[in-house]
Amino acid sequence: MKLAPGEKLSEIKLPSIEGSEFSIKKIKGKKTLLTFYRFATCPFCNLRIHELTKRYNELGKNFEMIAIFNSSPDYLAKQMGKHNAPFTILADENFDYFAKYEVEKSLPKFMIGSLVGFFRILKASLKGYFPMELQGMTIVPVDVLINEAGIIEKVYYGKNTTDHLSFDEIKKFSS
Repeated sequence: MKLAPGEKLSEIKLPSIEGSEFSIKKIKGKKTLLTFYRFATCPFCNLRIHELTKRYNELGKNFEMIAIFNSSPDYLAKQMGKHNAPFTILADENFDYFAKYEVEKSLPKFMIGSLVGFFRILKASLKGYFPMELQGMTIVPVDVLINEAGIIEKVYYGKNTTDHLSFDEIKKFSS
């Protein structure tokens, strides 16, 4: 079932890169951006994590971010360690929540993302983000804005493998 505005997100229990199990209760009373990314070494995803980490202090004090990747916990922790991200990063190794919320896999959208994201992939490469795995290449990201009551306010299913909500929209929501 695709996520939709007005719904309440059900429990998500996944391992974090810190080794603990995440519970949706962690975000109770906070505005939240929940994002389904692709795989641990995805150049686009790593560049996005890098950019969000750099600008995280611009977001509201009562704001939480959760990043979910289709990778094993150990491999994800190794890859994400270089970011020192101030938010939660989770591993959905078995694609359980990706499947539950109909996160799309699309070869055409991967091809479009590779074309429209050409300069982003160059930027990611210059920062040392290279795809070291192929599993998950066709996953299309999903951004979900959740209010303090745990109700989904906006869901953005990407148009291609590089497509996310703008930082400005996230910042506006966070304040």
